[in-house]
Amino acid sequence: MAAWPVRLYSACDELLWVVRLNLAWIAFTLAGGVVLGLGPATVAAYTLARRHARGEWPPLWREFAAVYRREFARGSLLVLPPAAAAAVLYGNHLYFSALGQAAPRLATLAGLLALAAVTAYLLPMYVHYDLEPLACLPRASRLVLARPASTVLLLFTLAAVVSAAAAFPFLALALAAGAWIQLDTWLCLRFFDENEAYLHPKGER
Repeated sequence: MAAWPVRLYSACDELLWVVRLNLAWIAFTLAGGVVLGLGPATVAAYTLARRHARGEWPPLWREFAAVYRREFARGSLLVLPPAAAAAVLYGNHLYFSALGQAAPRLATLAGLLALAAVTAYLLPMYVHYDLEPLACLPRASRLVLARPASTVLLLFTLAAVVSAAAAFPFLALALAAGAWIQLDTWLCLRFFDENEAYLHPKGER
C-alpha cells in the first residue's frame, strides 16, 4: 500500500520536471528572438534531459542558462539546418495537399518522416557523445537505418506527443516540447547503450 503514494509522488515530480524543462525551452528560445534562440535552447534542454535521465536533478534554470551561453553558436549550427528543412518540407506538403497532388504530397511527407527520424537521434547523440555538430548527422542517419525498430518507436512516440498536443492545445504550451525532449533522450540513451554493447561485447573489451 505504501508503494502507491511513493509512485504518485515520483510521477508528480517527473511531471513537474517536464513542465519546467518545457518552460525553460520556451523562455530561452524567445530570449534569442526564436531563430537565434532555438538552437542553443534545444541543446540546453537535451543536455539537462540527459542528466535527468541518468538520475540527476540539476538546478534547471542556472544550468540551462550556462549551457545556452556555451552552445549558442554550435547549437544553432546543429539545430537550424534541420529546422529550416522541416519548415520547407512542411510548407511544400501543405501546398501540394491544397493542389490535390498525391505523389509530391506523399514525397514531402516521407521526407518529413525521414528528417524527424534523423533529428530524433541527432540531438541526444550530440549531448551524449563528444562530437562536432556536423559529425553527428551521418552517424544519426546510419542509426536510422541500422535500428529500424528503435526508429519506428521514436516516430511513434513523437506522433503520440504531437497528437496529444493537437487534441489538448494547452498541452502544447505546458508540456509538449519538454515531454518529447525528455522521452526522446531517455529512449535514445538506451538505444546508444544497446548499440555500444553490440559493437563492443564485454569479451572484446
